[in-house]
Amino acid sequence: MDFISVDFAQMLVRFALCLIVNLIIIDRLYYPKCKRRDFYFTYMLTSIAVFFLMFFMMSMKAKATMGIGIGLFGIFSIMRFRTDAMPVREMTYLFLIISLSVISAISGDHEGFDWVRICELVITDIIVIFITWLCEYRLKVKSTKLIQYDRVELATPERYPELLEDLKKRTGLDIIKVEVGGIDFLKDSVVLKVFYNPPV
Repeated sequence: MDFISVDFAQMLVRFALCLIVNLIIIDRLYYPKCKRRDFYFTYMLTSIAVFFLMFFMMSMKAKATMGIGIGLFGIFSIMRFRTDAMPVREMTYLFLIISLSVISAISGDHEGFDWVRICELVITDIIVIFITWLCEYRLKVKSTKLIQYDRVELATPERYPELLEDLKKRTGLDIIKVEVGGIDFLKDSVVLKVFYNPPV
């Protein structure tokens, strides 16, 4: 009697590949720009959980269609029903990590070890990594942050240089651009969207 089945061995190969790809995307492409350990933690554990969830749901032959539908609904619902607002860049990475984990989990046909499927998966992962790198480093995507600012008088076009200088001094960030959002004159505050170069 074999220690593990061929299907499970193939799953381990696909899981290792999925883990390596996610590490490259999260650790080499996402983390150097924003230094957000909380999202690093979330992305890694989400990718692992989604992979195993989808794999074992796919192994239920008779209930595969219904199970996958319910599972995908649950997986993508976590991006909507959340307590804190997630920036668009972080949301995009979460969607990417979940998608790659789902693809890796369901790429096998559960009928034996299939190197052709593994090669297809590797090529797909390389394409995704390359495009992600292209978007991050060639398109020069900047980090953003929403700030509740208390000096409404500086939120005017003619005083923009003063606003920029004050924000740099108070936040310590290398701010390159500021966009003014909602202004609350009753509370004497304004919401600013700050574009900055992340600390090296």
